[in-house]
Amino acid sequence: MSFFSAARFMAASALLASVSLPSLAQAQSAQPSSGNGGWFVPKTAQPAPAPAPHAVRRVPVAQPMPQQDGDEPMQQPEAPPVLPQPPIPDSPDLPKAAPPPAALLGVISIPTVMRLSSAAAEAQRVLGERRDKLAAAAQKEQAGWRVEQQKLQESARTLTSDQIQLRERHLQERRAKAQRDFANRARIIQEAANVSLNQIERELVRIVRQVAASHSMNLVLHSEQVALHVDGQDITEETAKVLNKILPHVFIPAEDVDPEVLAKSGKMPTTADEDTTSQVGPGPAADAAAPQAPAAPASILRKH
Repeated sequence: MSFFSAARFMAASALLASVSLPSLAQAQSAQPSSGNGGWFVPKTAQPAPAPAPHAVRRVPVAQPMPQQDGDEPMQQPEAPPVLPQPPIPDSPDLPKAAPPPAALLGVISIPTVMRLSSAAAEAQRVLGERRDKLAAAAQKEQAGWRVEQQKLQESARTLTSDQIQLRERHLQERRAKAQRDFANRARIIQEAANVSLNQIERELVRIVRQVAASHSMNLVLHSEQVALHVDGQDITEETAKVLNKILPHVFIPAEDVDPEVLAKSGKMPTTADEDTTSQVGPGPAADAAAPQAPAAPASILRKH
């Protein structure tokens, strides 16, 4: 049975959104208009925008139309080029083959499964707390930088030009260092979310196949794409129950652990190992021992 999805984790998008922080690069690009100096600041801490300056009305001056040279002919649209069209070989009719089995349909709602998943709820809670902690730290650092900037402005009259430039350079270095730190911490939170969701996704692929096979279903569709179905064809709740039984919790990297560093440590399999296995295979010995079975789709939650 093949089961491919139109989108990855439609229900888990709320989790990814909850752990993804606003891009610090976007905040830096908005520096001239927001006055925050390229900082990531929650909306509650952003200052009120400055009033727009009074617009000066200017009287438009009519510009003379360019004179066309009377001797220059008007440019005509070019006709499409005529290209050679070599002949192609005829495709002969194929011999008759065995017809596919009759379709036994089932439907599933992946967003509902994710809402019922205890592992997904745990990841959302843990990573949401880390997101809130990072946002509070960014807001505190931003407030401290503003205090230092205000002190520099107040003492500017008593300082020399070199002293002012030195203190401004220190403030800029402090801001740049904080931006790099917050961007790196946001990346770690996002990658930790990907690690946890990847576990649910891989387990869900197997469970959907098993639940469908138990009902002799050979074609399972997303319920959001089906206009009509009966209750006996919906395997959403059954899949969620099996998922919570098999995978009640997921591994979430610790707050002070970089998922990329953990992957390079060799302590557990990585996504690179999955790619290598899919391309090279487990080896001749494993191929001889393992029974031949139809290849499982890489994901029921991604569009291939």
